Amino acid sequence: MKKALLVFCSIALSGLFLILAVNRFKSYDRTVSVRGLCEREVKADVAIYPISFSEGGDNLIELNKLIQKENQIIIEFLKENGFDDNDITVSVPSINDHRNDSYRSAKQPDFTMNSVVTIYTKKVDSVLALQNKLTSLIEKGIAISTGDGWSNPVTYNFAALNSIKPEMIEEANKSAYDAAAQFAKDSKSRVGKIKDASQGLFSIENRDANTPYIKNVRVVNYVTYYLR
Repeated sequence: MKKALLVFCSIALSGLFLILAVNRFKSYDRTVSVRGLCEREVKADVAIYPISFSEGGDNLIELNKLIQKENQIIIEFLKENGFDDNDITVSVPSINDHRNDSYRSAKQPDFTMNSVVTIYTKKVDSVLALQNKLTSLIEKGIAISTGDGWSNPVTYNFAALNSIKPEMIEEANKSAYDAAAQFAKDSKSRVGKIKDASQGLFSIENRDANTPYIKNVRVVNYVTYYLR
C-alpha cells in the first residue's frame, strides 16, 4: 500500500513539475516589441557661410586684379566682424569665356570671373550677426550673393553629437521600457528580460526652414521584452 502511494505521489509530483515547466515555457513565448524615442533641440556649433560674387570684363588680367582686390575687401570686412584667417577660405576663381558663345548679347563682356570667400567657423553667433551687415559690401560696389541653395548653400552643422549620445540612448531605452511596462500592465503581465534590441541611427535635421541653425536630434531604439 505504501509502495503504491509512493508511486502515486511521484507521478503526481512529476505531473506538477511538467505543468509548471510548460507554463514557464509558454510565458517565454509572450513578448512585446516597443520603440523608445528620444528627441533633443540643439543649436548648431559649426557654420559654413559662402560669400560669392562675380565681375565681367574684356581684359582677363585686369579682371583678375579686380577680383583679388574685392576678395581682400571682403576678408578685411570679415576680420572687422570677429573672424580670423583660420575661419576664412578663398577659392580659386572660376572663369567663363563668352567669346565663342553663339547666344552672347552685344553688351556681354568677353569674360566673367566668379569668386567665393567662405567662412568655416564655430562662431555661429558671429555668422548670424554678420548677415545684417553684408549690405556694407554692396555699398563698396561688390555684388555679393549669399545663401545660394544650389552652388553655394549656407550650412549649419551640429558636430558635438558624441557628447549627447550616451544620455539620449539612455533616455530612449527608458522610453522603450516605460512603453513595455504600460503594455504589460494593461495585459496583466510583468516585463521580463530583453529578448532582442537594436539601436536606430541618429538623425539631425533643421527644426524648421526659417532657423536652420536650430537642429532637432532624434534617435529611436527598438526593443523586444519577454512578458511574464
